[in-house]
Amino acid sequence: MNYQVIIPVLVSFAISLVLGPVIIPFLRKLKMGQTERVEGVQSHLKKAGTPTMGGIIFLIAAVVTSLFYVKDYPSIIPILFLTLGFGIIGFLDDYLKVVLRRSDGLLPWQKFLLQVVVTGIFVFYLLNYTDISLNMLIPFWPGHYLNLGILSIPVLFIAVIGTVNGVNFTDGLDGLASSVTLIVAVFFTVVSIGMKSGIEPVTCAVVGGLMGFLLFNVYPAKIFMGDTGSLALGGFVAGTAYVLQMPLFILLVGIIYLVEVLSVMIQVTYFKATHGKRIFKMAPIHHHFELCGWSETRVVAVFSIVTAIMCLIAFMAF
Repeated sequence: MNYQVIIPVLVSFAISLVLGPVIIPFLRKLKMGQTERVEGVQSHLKKAGTPTMGGIIFLIAAVVTSLFYVKDYPSIIPILFLTLGFGIIGFLDDYLKVVLRRSDGLLPWQKFLLQVVVTGIFVFYLLNYTDISLNMLIPFWPGHYLNLGILSIPVLFIAVIGTVNGVNFTDGLDGLASSVTLIVAVFFTVVSIGMKSGIEPVTCAVVGGLMGFLLFNVYPAKIFMGDTGSLALGGFVAGTAYVLQMPLFILLVGIIYLVEVLSVMIQVTYFKATHGKRIFKMAPIHHHFELCGWSETRVVAVFSIVTAIMCLIAFMAF
C-alpha cells in the first residue's frame, strides 16, 4: 500500500516543489505573461504579466513519478497517455500564444482535431490492448453497468473532450482548477484502492504534483497553469474515469466543470438569440460570482467545498 499510494504522492510533491522556483523565473524571463481581458473583472488586471504555462510543473512531476510504476502497474498507461497527450496540445496552444505572440494560439479546428486524434488513440488502446470495457457503472445502482453498444465510442469522444474543455473553462481564478481537481484525484485514488484497479500510482502522482503546484498557484498566484495544465488535468480526469468504468461519475465529482461549460453555452446561446442580452454578468460562471461581489478566494473555497460534497455523494452512489 505505501509503495503505490504514499510514495508517489511524496515524490511528485517534492518534484513539483523543486521545479517551481526553477521554472517560474524561466517562464517570466521568456515573458510568458498572462494577458487579462480589459472588459473582464477589473481586479484581474493586476495579474497581467504573471507567467502562464505553469502546468508544466505538475505535469512533469506526475509523469516522471508515474514512469517508475509503469512496468508493475500497466493500467496507468492509458491515463498517462491521455494526460500527457492533452498536456502537449495545451503546451502548443500556450507556446503559440505567449512565445510566438499568436493571439489565438492554435486555431479552434486545429485544437479540436488534435483532441480527436489523442482521444482516438486512447480508445484504440483501451479496446485492443486492455481488458477494460466501455460499459459504464451506473451511480446509485451498485453492480449495474450501462452498455451503449456501438454508441459507446462516440459517447467516449464527447465525454473526454467535454471534460477536458470543462476543466479548461474552470481555470480562471488563482488555485481554482488545481483545488477542484486535487479533490477529484483523491476521490479516484480512494475508489481505485477499493476496487484494487492498480491505477493509484498515477492518481497519487497527480495529487502530489497538484499539492506542490498549489503552493505557487494559490491567491495571489505566482504562476498560472495555462492550457498546458488545464487540458492535461482534463485528460487525467476523463482517462481515470474510463479506466475505472466510471465516466457517469464525472457528472457528480466534476459538477464544477459541467456548470462552467454550461454557463458559457447558455451565455453564448442567449446572447445570440436576444441580440446582446446576457443571463450571467460574465461567463464562465466563476466570473459572475466575482462580479456579484465575491472575493476570488471565496469562489475557490465554495467551489472546492461543493466538489468535496459531490465526491462524498459519489462514494454513496458507488
